[in-house]
Amino acid sequence: MFRTALIAAACATPLLAFGGLVHTAAAQPLSGPAADYPMVLGAPFAVDGVTYTPADTLNYDAVGYAVPDSAGEGGISGSHRTLPLPCYVEVTALDSGRTILVRLERRGPMQGDGLVALSPGALAQLGLTGAHAPVRVRRVNPPEVERALLRNGQHAPQRMDTPPGLLTALKRKLGILPPADPRPEVLAAALAGTAPTAQPPVPTAPRPGSPASAPQARPVTTRNTTPMPAPRPPLPSPVASPPKVAAPPKPAASAPVPPKPAVAKPAPAAKPEPKPAPKPEAKPAAASTGGGYAVQVGAFSTRANAEKAAREVGGTVLPAGKFFRVRIGAASQDQAKAALGKAKRAGYADAQIQRAP
Repeated sequence: MFRTALIAAACATPLLAFGGLVHTAAAQPLSGPAADYPMVLGAPFAVDGVTYTPADTLNYDAVGYAVPDSAGEGGISGSHRTLPLPCYVEVTALDSGRTILVRLERRGPMQGDGLVALSPGALAQLGLTGAHAPVRVRRVNPPEVERALLRNGQHAPQRMDTPPGLLTALKRKLGILPPADPRPEVLAAALAGTAPTAQPPVPTAPRPGSPASAPQARPVTTRNTTPMPAPRPPLPSPVASPPKVAAPPKPAASAPVPPKPAVAKPAPAAKPEPKPAPKPEAKPAAASTGGGYAVQVGAFSTRANAEKAAREVGGTVLPAGKFFRVRIGAASQDQAKAALGKAKRAGYADAQIQRAP
């Protein structure tokens, strides 16, 4: 019985013999794929008065700013406030388009408005030197070969650079670039996530090109002024019909009848003629006076951003529905070209010259 107990104990506890001494084997740390599981979420926490609740979001894709991770050691790692730990994300620098694979291992950043905190190795591989760089963070599921490289403190192969067009869209999403089309109708459709079905550019196009819209406006005004009096003169011709009524033998019995059409009916025929007296023809002349030029710098959803842009380019802020336009007035085309160059040098690449209405 005692011998059986000894055999069971020997099977339950592995023993190593070195130089006649018996030692218990120490437990080995997790390695390989098992080191990525289980993923931990944790309880909600607050940073600068804002509460963050960790969640296992598989399709996480956001833009924000990357800051240095003071707790980051060697390797390509980072900190995030809500994604599970550990997990893997692709981080893209919006200034260069460079994209790398990062293993998130810690909670953070614990102060400021940073979206992700990166270790010194991750910052170096991404080519970031500043303490507050715009980035895109997208959760991915890399192969085990790349996971093993990051677990061992190495870096995975660099991803393909992000195209410039996508970088521009991401910068606009972050708010560091003005919208592509500053017209309020297009901005409202973009915010609603729909395409403009009424084609708003068509009605706005004739405004800068006044010669194109002039032929359409003049016929409308002339129809109300000149053609209207033209049909009125034929109205006296029916008045000539009373002689036909007075021609029968009625003059003897109804002598007072002929004077009635002569006094009442010709008078209303003359009344339409005073209508052209106000001469509304002067209105087209006032409309035809052309204005100067204006440089459309951009449109912003908040007045603060619009005023900031106006100070940079020397423009003015004009409310337009839910948005605020920034424009630079110019008396001539040369001044407009100079103002356009100033706006583009300030970083507003979508600025354009328009004719003032």
